[in-house]
Amino acid sequence: MRIGVPTEVKVDEHRVATTPHAVHDLVVDGHEVVVQAGAGEGSSLSDEAFVEAGARIVDTAEEVWGEVDLVCKVKEPLEQEYGFLRDDLALFTYLHLAATEDLTRVLVDNGTTAIAYETVTGRNGGLPLLAPMSEVAGRMAPQVGAATLQAEHGGRGVLLGGVSGVQPAYVVVIGAGTSGRNAAVIAAGMEADVVALDLDVDALRSIDAAHHGRINTLMSNRLTVTEQVARADLVIGAVLVPGARAPKVITRDMLSVMKPGAVIVDIAIDQGGCTETSTVTTHSDPTYVVDDVVHYCVGNMPGAVPHTSTYGLTNVTTPHVRRLARGIRAALEADPHLRNGLNTCAGQLTNEPVGAAHGMESVTPSVALGLPPDTA
Repeated sequence: MRIGVPTEVKVDEHRVATTPHAVHDLVVDGHEVVVQAGAGEGSSLSDEAFVEAGARIVDTAEEVWGEVDLVCKVKEPLEQEYGFLRDDLALFTYLHLAATEDLTRVLVDNGTTAIAYETVTGRNGGLPLLAPMSEVAGRMAPQVGAATLQAEHGGRGVLLGGVSGVQPAYVVVIGAGTSGRNAAVIAAGMEADVVALDLDVDALRSIDAAHHGRINTLMSNRLTVTEQVARADLVIGAVLVPGARAPKVITRDMLSVMKPGAVIVDIAIDQGGCTETSTVTTHSDPTYVVDDVVHYCVGNMPGAVPHTSTYGLTNVTTPHVRRLARGIRAALEADPHLRNGLNTCAGQLTNEPVGAAHGMESVTPSVALGLPPDTA
């Protein structure tokens, strides 16, 4: 199979969808890999390294998209890439379609087979292709939150860990999944006063068991969220509903009880954000202020540490790419967990939460593939 890796076009996105090590495996498997010139430079991966691994370098995105059967990306296609989508193409990338109606409709209208990293499931549960980037975003959130709390960045002028005789920052993490747990651990390691909220008591129990009270936990509900954000210097929103638009757990009204110069870092922004006032920002212009509260809503946080993120991502995506390269349909039929990643196929939307978000009809992936209902 011919596999293409274009340069990412999202602003400040420096990751790439493969590494020379992954290219080598694919070439040994008998496949052709086409990489756009410069695609790996942001991740400190040279064209020469890809060539040595067996890839062919081409100059333009048009050549990559036009020559291959399977395109691997990091982020969703942007409008300038919509013209490359076609009915004989498979696309494997983060899609986050619940937050992007226009892309959803383009993929359906063009008949593209689109498989989303973030909805592929694991054999033991969870979302294994989302997990490494959730780890990165979670671990970054206290870092960027600490910097944003500095007065020159518009924050309250609070040092996250405090100093002797001075109270540390109060950090509220909403959501105790992969990103939330990592955010809480790093914030606690920076000696902040940390509380994690979640609807799942088992998720909270796992934090308690691992950290023995170093991180406090609370069941999440509207009143508790209001009380906690009122105390917070830093709020980290890490709410995830797989494949669906993130719920707005922080309302505009809640901002009025927050401290002037408090910071919200919305990790859920890829799925629309978990704050009513969240709007996507970029690494080059990451923050804005609403009602005296500083919002950090960068839509591709792991893109700031692309070398780490690229290797973390390809560690989990490459085995699936190798299976897809042996035959897209066969791979989807054989693996129900990979099939859960199918979001559009043959002109049909195959993700129910995305359909609900946009008022579009959807079918199950199995129905779209013509498989028996009991395999859905």
